[in-house]
Amino acid sequence: MDEKKGSLGYLISIVAVAVIGGLLFGYDTAVISGAEKGLQAFFMNAEDFDYNDFMHGITSSSALLGCIIGSAISGIIASRFGRKPALILAGILFFLSAMGSYDPEFLFFEYGKPTLPLLVMFNFYRVIGGIGVGLASAICPMYIAEVAPSNLRGTLVSWNQFAIIFGQLVVYFVNFFILGEHIQPIVEEMGKGLAAIDPKAQWTVTTGWRYMFGSEAVPAGVFALLISMVPETPRYLVSVGQDNKALGILTKINGSEKAKQIINEIKETMVVKTEPLMTYGALCIFVGVMLSVFQQAVGINAVLYYAPRIFNDMGMEDPMMVTVFMGVINILFTLVAVFTVEKLGRKPLLIWGSIGMAVGAFGVAGTFGHAGLETITAISIMIYSASFMFSWGPICWVLIAEIFPNTIRGAAVAIAVAFQWIFNFIVSSSFLPMFNMHMTEGDDFGHWFTYGLYGLICVAAALFVAKLVPETKGKTLEDMTALWRNRSKK
Repeated sequence: MDEKKGSLGYLISIVAVAVIGGLLFGYDTAVISGAEKGLQAFFMNAEDFDYNDFMHGITSSSALLGCIIGSAISGIIASRFGRKPALILAGILFFLSAMGSYDPEFLFFEYGKPTLPLLVMFNFYRVIGGIGVGLASAICPMYIAEVAPSNLRGTLVSWNQFAIIFGQLVVYFVNFFILGEHIQPIVEEMGKGLAAIDPKAQWTVTTGWRYMFGSEAVPAGVFALLISMVPETPRYLVSVGQDNKALGILTKINGSEKAKQIINEIKETMVVKTEPLMTYGALCIFVGVMLSVFQQAVGINAVLYYAPRIFNDMGMEDPMMVTVFMGVINILFTLVAVFTVEKLGRKPLLIWGSIGMAVGAFGVAGTFGHAGLETITAISIMIYSASFMFSWGPICWVLIAEIFPNTIRGAAVAIAVAFQWIFNFIVSSSFLPMFNMHMTEGDDFGHWFTYGLYGLICVAAALFVAKLVPETKGKTLEDMTALWRNRSKK
């Protein structure tokens, strides 16, 4: 390492470990896309309760309840125990959730017999994993932002979003290969007993969904091991009085002279370790919260979680393969953000992404379910998804990680991310009932209403960014203190 210039390789190595948390975030939230139909058929054959669409929506989204809890407590854990221990805890929770979701009958229930208590236990394990996702979703970007130099911060935090989308793509492939020659059960056959289900789908109902959930144990174990080897963030170390250790890490990353400058800037804003949440005005918190709300309210996770079902309803012969293709498109457009966020800035990407999403959503609303327009519908979904991936997907996390002043960052990030998961749960759990709404027998009211609503929210998101969100490109985390202090005085 060159002590005068620092080591880019060292920075990349610790960021690479941190972004595995993002990969697990994407893996855990998207694994349901391949497993949800088999899981639905499994519990629809329960004899002690009626497993309906509403209950399936809650079950498919139960991990998001854990995400709300995990993100809400992330600020307390990160501030009290450090960023690194919080991420180790997230890795452990990911692992326990994967194993528990694979075998929810463990110790207490008869294997393979669907019952209401078993459904509760399955959801308990999914909530545990969700707590891990909530922790990782708040703390991984925070960790990266706090170790990265200001000129690289946007790019490096964007790699966390790339890891999230890559995790979704990986699990699409894993689900595809686990399914193999088997097929997803047909909705009309569900609830009529295993013998009534197509023989090619019976394995999916009894075993396939278990393998899909259990597959997460491998990356979860690797993450928990590797994160224990990275350093704590310099800004947290300064906040607990370990200046020498912080200076050593900053020197490895930035070089000795730059490290001294950075640590002095940190100490200037850490004179008081924490300040009241509203110290910099309500607008600061409002902007952070609304960034999170809009990222979810535009409806993207309704597509990501139910992609195979949506493509199947469109008449696609191999919906899992189309889902994988969509995952590849998502990866490519996430890279657009990674390589342009420091050149174009945060606001332009968010505004153009919102416009692209609105075009895609309105395209789906106008064509879904119409014979002969399936290709246009599919292209519209791709436009909708791709526009999110170069804008709200990564850029929201970049802004949440860097927009708040140092002294309130832990609490403010926790609140913003908690709102993100609350609206993620609302969107994901309401999608199926809303999508399947009918005003008259057999009409497509739910289809056009759902995506039309998402399109209108995308337009509102563009206006919000243009009017209220500050541009943070090139600013240090310490600069944000001055920016919000000045705004609060106006």
